[in-house]
Amino acid sequence: MSIDKTAGKGRRHYLTVLLLGCTALAPASLLAQQSTEDDLTVLAPITLEGQGDNDANSVVAYSTSAGSKLATPILDIPASVSVVTAKEIEQRGARTTEEVLRYTTGVATDFYGGDDRFDYYKLRGFDASVYRDGQPMQKAFGGIREDAFAYERVEIVKGGNSTVNGPSEPGGIVNFVTKLPRTERFGEAYVTGGSFGHAEAGVDFGDNLTPDATLSYRLTARVQKSDKELDYSRDDATLVMGGLTWRPTGQTILSVVADYLDRDGSTGSGWPLGTDFSRDVFFGEPDFNYVDNTRRAISVMLDHDFGNGLTFNANARYQNEDRGFGYVYIWDADGLNPADRYYFANAGSGDQLVADANLQYDASFGSIQSRTLVGLQYSDVESDSRTWYTAATPIDYTNPVYTGGIDLDVLDPFTGTKADDRVASVYLQEELTFSDRFIATFGLRHDRMDLARTDLAGIRTSADFSKTTHSLGLTWKITPDLSAYASYAESVLPAALTVEPEEGEQVEMGVKYRPAGMNALLTAAVYDLRKTNITRTDAGSNPPIQRTIGEIRARGLELEARAELPGDLDVIAAYSYTDTEITDPLSPYQGNSLGNVPRHLASVWLDYTLAGNDRWNDMTFGIGARYKGTAYGGDDNTTKSEAAVLIDAAYSYDIAEDTRLAINVTNLLDEKHREAASGAITYNPGREVGVTLRRTW
Repeated sequence: MSIDKTAGKGRRHYLTVLLLGCTALAPASLLAQQSTEDDLTVLAPITLEGQGDNDANSVVAYSTSAGSKLATPILDIPASVSVVTAKEIEQRGARTTEEVLRYTTGVATDFYGGDDRFDYYKLRGFDASVYRDGQPMQKAFGGIREDAFAYERVEIVKGGNSTVNGPSEPGGIVNFVTKLPRTERFGEAYVTGGSFGHAEAGVDFGDNLTPDATLSYRLTARVQKSDKELDYSRDDATLVMGGLTWRPTGQTILSVVADYLDRDGSTGSGWPLGTDFSRDVFFGEPDFNYVDNTRRAISVMLDHDFGNGLTFNANARYQNEDRGFGYVYIWDADGLNPADRYYFANAGSGDQLVADANLQYDASFGSIQSRTLVGLQYSDVESDSRTWYTAATPIDYTNPVYTGGIDLDVLDPFTGTKADDRVASVYLQEELTFSDRFIATFGLRHDRMDLARTDLAGIRTSADFSKTTHSLGLTWKITPDLSAYASYAESVLPAALTVEPEEGEQVEMGVKYRPAGMNALLTAAVYDLRKTNITRTDAGSNPPIQRTIGEIRARGLELEARAELPGDLDVIAAYSYTDTEITDPLSPYQGNSLGNVPRHLASVWLDYTLAGNDRWNDMTFGIGARYKGTAYGGDDNTTKSEAAVLIDAAYSYDIAEDTRLAINVTNLLDEKHREAASGAITYNPGREVGVTLRRTW
């Protein structure tokens, strides 16, 4: 979908003076016609290409609102931003978030192997905060696994910036952009079969309900029945999403989307230390091995253009979810047979209401062009979570005998918490462009956080925090196609009632280049990030516990290239260097690196289309390589994962017009390596093949 930024005629002189101090700029290279009254130049409608409509046709995106809440060319954003488009997702056959993010710089994925309880990925060494349509949703670790088919694109903003995102992790955010109705008839239907009994079918279609396109609909649905490579496993999923968009006038758009997501899966048990079993050998309990997650959500999005440069945007979402898992895992600290095992289970539910409303004013004052955004945001999250943990019968891994599950109804929970978190925020985003060359951005936000916890004994405790965060960015448009930037940003995130919220500070510099006459975007960034008041889950303890380790520093380099080269060749390449260190002098791990953070990550994906002729139709060949360096298994730095190179491949053939057969293979060579672990072995996912027949219209 295109993004319109519209301004109108001039205001009175005193309004000009007022807005000059608190406005933000629409980029000069996108400036259209102007009309002038006194000193105030008003921006006419401008369209930013690269979001929505062309996401299905290009691996290169040029604009996003995820970095500033203002629709902005990526070239002008003083932050490292990556966008995975619909075309890239389809090329690589990505279904999960981890698969979507595998070729993105600064992102580490898959560090828990076949554990499918959550989406596992980190940005710049930290757990990522997850957003949907610019609104907070959850953390990656501990949240429900997302379904890539529900989203138009996935936007990754590296580095913390709470002035834009509100309370969030300092490593950055992953923003999922929901599929919305269009103003034309369109659709696709597909079926997929593949490894481990994988069977899947999906549809995504829409049309106008009125001849003048004032009312449109869209329906997106997918069902999956599958096992996994591990014995006694499953990976079933159901997605149903419907949307309506109403355009009563050319200035107003209202969209309502309702969706239902259900996942019925399983997780892994791990393998005993000192062994080398195949990935399918299972040492848990077949009768106690499940991951059940269900989420129901409704989203409302409203945009209205008042004219005269003033627009209004409102976005609200309510979601309800039930989630839980249960399994038996190996904790073989002594490495002896039989191996020790433990039951671990969790059951939870949650309700979230989040709403955001803002006003944007666009104008120009002589040689200064400006955009201002002022808004309010409110979030209310109520959740209930209980955890069970107890010893299981040890297992003889030379002759495994299963002993069955447990009844959680007769076992007292190990921990349990009811939480009620409310956050009320006011924010200002400001952009100023001077002489079409220099862009200054400023962000200011105040968050009031009211937090309450009730434990298993019914004892309620509460706390409230008020935090103000700032951000500042400067971008120099060296040429219309080349920019350099520097930025400073702060982040804040509540961790516990008894300690101050976690805080982050980041300094970043970078360059971005969009070669003239070529559909490409090249970016480079260096950063220094510090996070204090840190509470972490210690995966090296049995069971995992929360602990405070004080301060962490992360420094790094990120390089990324996305290009569509002559000769129908798409290239996506990324490299990141991440150096983390626990710097708190009171921590027993001072000087250590963070767990599950590879120092080096690199990847390249090539996609070549061979044009058809009298003997064959169009066919496309894809090949990708991912390098993952070693990483420590925990903050104690006692174990390390193995470095590895994994190869992915794809092939598609246009059987007929609008009908395509595609084959996607992940880990083509079935490369096997150990991920870092303390009490057991975990392996990376093995080779998986999928064959898809797709029809579009």
